Amino acid sequence: MKDTIVVDYPPIPLRQQCRHYLRQFPQYIRSYFATTFPIIHWIHRYNLSWLLQDMIAGVTVGIVVVPQSMAYAKLANLDPQYGLYTSFVGAAIYCFFGTSKDISIGPISTVSLLVGEAVHMITTNYPDITGPEVGVTLALFAGIVLVAIGIIRLGLIVDFIPSPAIAGFMTGSAITIVCAQLPALTGIGPEVETHASPFHVLIDFLINIPHTQLDIAFGLVALVLLYSIRYGCNRLSTRLEKFRKAVFYFGIMRNGMIVFLGTLISFLISIGRTTTPIRVIATVPAGFDAMAIPGLNFQVVRAASGSLPSMILILILEHVSVAKSFGRVSNYTIQPNQEILAIGISNIVGSFFGAYPATGAFSRTAIMARSGVRTPLAGMFSAAVVVLALYALTPAFYYVPNAILAAVVIHAVSDLVSGPKYLREVWSANPIELLIWAVTVLVTFFVDIETGLYIAIGLSLAIVLFHLARPQVHALVRVQSHYYADERDPNFSKRMEPLPSGLLVMQPVDSILYPNAEYVSESIIHTIKSRTR
Repeated sequence: MKDTIVVDYPPIPLRQQCRHYLRQFPQYIRSYFATTFPIIHWIHRYNLSWLLQDMIAGVTVGIVVVPQSMAYAKLANLDPQYGLYTSFVGAAIYCFFGTSKDISIGPISTVSLLVGEAVHMITTNYPDITGPEVGVTLALFAGIVLVAIGIIRLGLIVDFIPSPAIAGFMTGSAITIVCAQLPALTGIGPEVETHASPFHVLIDFLINIPHTQLDIAFGLVALVLLYSIRYGCNRLSTRLEKFRKAVFYFGIMRNGMIVFLGTLISFLISIGRTTTPIRVIATVPAGFDAMAIPGLNFQVVRAASGSLPSMILILILEHVSVAKSFGRVSNYTIQPNQEILAIGISNIVGSFFGAYPATGAFSRTAIMARSGVRTPLAGMFSAAVVVLALYALTPAFYYVPNAILAAVVIHAVSDLVSGPKYLREVWSANPIELLIWAVTVLVTFFVDIETGLYIAIGLSLAIVLFHLARPQVHALVRVQSHYYADERDPNFSKRMEPLPSGLLVMQPVDSILYPNAEYVSESIIHTIKSRTR
């Protein structure tokens, strides 16, 4: 008789479990704080080589972020300095809480557009509320929600929204932003209502084309130069191996160079005149003029309740997707919940400086990565460049043409449009997801970006629920006596072998859960009845 071993562990009493967790509680607290402040894991290994590389990357991004953030502030219906405030806080705070070495936090185009729509709506309906107050309230409320999501570890919500839905929303947002910037690019001004749907803005713009001003010369020339420099640098970097680094830095500084040249010409043509012949951004106060303890204005929260959910979703989706992408490229792993916590804290702190909602930006993150960044501390150097601009360059900002800033925005958002290669990949993977992309773009263009985002999420969740409730059940056949495959798979049609008589092999594609259990069992029974007696 063989010996038998019976493993039967007695249940651990609740009191004993509680004592165990109480003993481990200090370790849990230490672990939680270590994950909340990731800087603890790498700051003790920081060295001079990392410092130099972080300084180069941070200063490079800082030079890019100054003109870009001023342009995004105009898109948000705020004065240019509020874009600088937003960029400073995001860059300075992130290194303490972030898990990505590449990410650059600051204003982005889609969120700036949503903030601009909220500012326009609220200041129109409530004249006693100012635009900066709306921006600060939105940043504070969004920050509180994001911190709550990060603390309770709900970052998994981003996994329920597929890439085509996000791409469709980004493409529709890019079209919306370009349409909204056309009047500023051509100097048409307030004749065009830029807060209507993109379709109506475009029609209104075409009607008012005869009212174009001198601004169009600045805007179109700036746009042509921006794309020419970008295209030329991309070509030269492949041909001139020795000068690839120099060409790269010249290319990424194109925004700053175009703004500088446009401002110089604007100043020269305004000499001896009481008013400038083109629209300029005018006076920009030096320093952090808007610093104050923010108040959570519930009147603003109620008025912006329609756009706040979409704003918070975009803050999460944009940041986490960008951080994950560059983490895969550089072979490191980010923590989505910690990243959400980081942007939440950045927005809360930013509200004390007069900032509006910010998150990770793809274009600036790409520049940070290509500049050889080593740690998140590079953001401190970007913040230093922004502070320098706020205290030393504000008198020069007076003559910055609005048309130049519109060209910078249009040039920046062109990267958000999905290319033909991506659309072909989506079509080959799943045509239904391409349909979601197209519907999202059309709804965003003809209605607004909030509705477009909600439609994208709704369609995506509907498809997920449909696949969950109606999973495929495959009948399998043998392939060359080695393994089994779906009998309808055309890749194995010439190598399939019939199963022995009376034998059926079935495979549910997805997990069997309560919404689909009955459907799966009925599918199996139906197949058995149709193929046996």
